[in-house]
Amino acid sequence: MRGLKILLACLALGAVSPAAADPMLTGFAYPFPVKRFTFESQKQELSMAYMDVAPSGIGNGHTAVLLHGKNFCAATWESTIRALREAGFRVVAPDQVGFCKSTKPQRYQYGLHELAKNTHRLLEAIGVTNPIIIGHSMGGMLAFRYALMYRDEMSALVTVNPIGLEDWKAKGVPFVSIDELYAGELKKTDAQIKEYQRTTYYDGQWRPEFDRWVDMLAGMYQGEEGAAVAWNQALTSDMVFNQPVVYEFPNIRVPTLLLMGAKDNTAIGKARASEAVKAELGKYEKLGPRTAEAIPNSTLVMFDDLGHSPQVQEPEKFNQTLIENLEKILAQKEKSKTAK
Repeated sequence: MRGLKILLACLALGAVSPAAADPMLTGFAYPFPVKRFTFESQKQELSMAYMDVAPSGIGNGHTAVLLHGKNFCAATWESTIRALREAGFRVVAPDQVGFCKSTKPQRYQYGLHELAKNTHRLLEAIGVTNPIIIGHSMGGMLAFRYALMYRDEMSALVTVNPIGLEDWKAKGVPFVSIDELYAGELKKTDAQIKEYQRTTYYDGQWRPEFDRWVDMLAGMYQGEEGAAVAWNQALTSDMVFNQPVVYEFPNIRVPTLLLMGAKDNTAIGKARASEAVKAELGKYEKLGPRTAEAIPNSTLVMFDDLGHSPQVQEPEKFNQTLIENLEKILAQKEKSKTAK
């Protein structure tokens, strides 16, 4: 009730954008049919929305699993899904619990390990074995955790501008409570969302086709159910801030492809850090090489002119790079297998 009062007050003040209310994205079309995986977790029934897209023509026998970021949904992978299926891959793209078309629970102990387990259960249920796990932003952080938990059950790991390449708290970003994070989420406007995406995702550039993703995100915050979206966003912000994976990179044992837009400057909590700390955070042109050095058997590709979302900013360039490098990794694995 308190969250609803805050939300109504924000609406009265014009602090929340006038985007159409759609907390479950029921009116937002995904590029392929949406299915549901219902399961029990933490003593409650939950539902994960997902797309399961067959390859065009004869498949290559591999499945790519696409994990979205915190301000993204499975639909944001649209161009990559199409490119991968044309290249012969089966593609599975879920919405994590708490996001987009999936359940937004009032109570849930979020953890990267928990989301990885949920994803693993989904893949088991639909018969996916040895997947290629591809994660962007928070989904990249989740993909790292998945690879640490299920390294013997996957073919390869790909991360696209993952967050968690540095420990923000250890670097001096102040802690804030979940209540404070929640209050901040309730105040988000479409104008704020657009400006953040422009400066972080697209290196200060904007094209009309990017508006779709602002509308998608802003619409989820509207209406009475928008408070549930804000609450889950606050919980997952706390999760990524307090569960760094950077210290475990040397333990990753699957072939890894790192795709990085060098113009990215994402760092969770950067806005509340001192100017001195802020100046040292989110430098992906340095974080990329440092990460590649830490992860055994990894390949780094830097997009020098792109930001946090290279797959949206320049989809053709990104998809070609992704598929070419995936084919190299899979060919090398097959060669090693034959040699044995």
